[in-house]
Amino acid sequence: MSYQSRILTLAAAKSLAAIGGLGLLLTACQSDSGSSTASTTAATITEKQPTATPTDSEGAWYRQYRALLPGSSDSISLHLQSFGKNHGDFTEARLWGFYAAADGQPHEVSGTLSSSAPDSITLRTIGMPTGEDSQEGPVWRLQRTGTMLVGTQNGRPVQLRLVQPARGIRFVTRTFADSVPARPNHPEDSIFGRTRLHALLPQGGTARQTLQQNLLRGLRGDTLETKPAPTLEAVWQQKRNELKDYQQEVGPLVEAALADTSSSYRPAATLNYETEADTYVLWNQGNLLSIGYFTFDYSGGAHGNYGTTVRSYDTRTGRALHYTDIFRPGSEMALERLLGQYAKPVLGLKPGQPLSNSLFKNTLPATHNVYLTSGGAVFVYAPYEVASYAQGEIRVFMPFSALQPLLQPGLPVANGVEVVRK
Repeated sequence: MSYQSRILTLAAAKSLAAIGGLGLLLTACQSDSGSSTASTTAATITEKQPTATPTDSEGAWYRQYRALLPGSSDSISLHLQSFGKNHGDFTEARLWGFYAAADGQPHEVSGTLSSSAPDSITLRTIGMPTGEDSQEGPVWRLQRTGTMLVGTQNGRPVQLRLVQPARGIRFVTRTFADSVPARPNHPEDSIFGRTRLHALLPQGGTARQTLQQNLLRGLRGDTLETKPAPTLEAVWQQKRNELKDYQQEVGPLVEAALADTSSSYRPAATLNYETEADTYVLWNQGNLLSIGYFTFDYSGGAHGNYGTTVRSYDTRTGRALHYTDIFRPGSEMALERLLGQYAKPVLGLKPGQPLSNSLFKNTLPATHNVYLTSGGAVFVYAPYEVASYAQGEIRVFMPFSALQPLLQPGLPVANGVEVVRK
């Protein structure tokens, strides 16, 4: 499978699993989504006021499952999230999750939870082709049976057992959505500005409050923990404020386009602005939690912009682990050499091929956008950062066996692995 095909699959899957109701593919031109937005109503949708003890929003949840994959002797933990029924173009709940191989390398899955068959789940593994001629990853066809998910992975039997209570950190999932029409007094229009927020609130743990404050800082986009932590309601209000200028900006554009009888252009999808912020669980085991903060923004043009900011946390203290907390000073050059080696399979390059065949340059710098699993570190590069938009978001995993001389001691790595200073 070519790297470009793999990343297109990833982008398409994320648009369903994480953005769902936006009704677009991140790698497609926005004008192609006009028909899917036409059915959206002008009703403003807001979340109910939170209670003293928060509960999951309707159809949203985070769960852990254990399973033995067909043909493997290693059991895996599947961390699965439902983003709930998005208000708008899609009626099915979108699912996203990950599991890790024995070496700690994470693999992503995405899918849907059908409203017509709520006990039926279909998942697809992203970026893991099943053979030389296959462009698709293994497909999971599952049926909910009590607390189990029973079915097949690529036609071979598989059973997933719900882990109760969940290992690591337990979460409550909260979702919010709102929309405004471009022209409030024109119910015939199908042009809207929309925003959506998906948040995870930790439950339990000795450092729950500190961890929750830092997760909310991450969702707001803070890079440091020095600012006062926001409330979830404040984060949501910040997202809603992004819609304030929409009517003032887009309304006149619609009026002008409709008044120009000499042109065949009629405003449609290019004026349907969208913003999205979601929280992904990337790792949740022992004292280590890794989170991805996914954002998407479309405000006209050929396509939207998206990216994932990642961060790991020591759940014993609730504090974030930044680049300097993970790697020793002066490690950049060694990391760059290793990244060049481990990135080639991800990019679909052979050992002798230069990185510049896929990237802007023949090197891959060590990004500070990095998170940990129990088996290694994952470096995440946003579209346009080191390659073209078509390459999508690039993620490079490096095992601890290669990184150990470069790591700071005392990291909260799961499975009892300790990093010690030689």
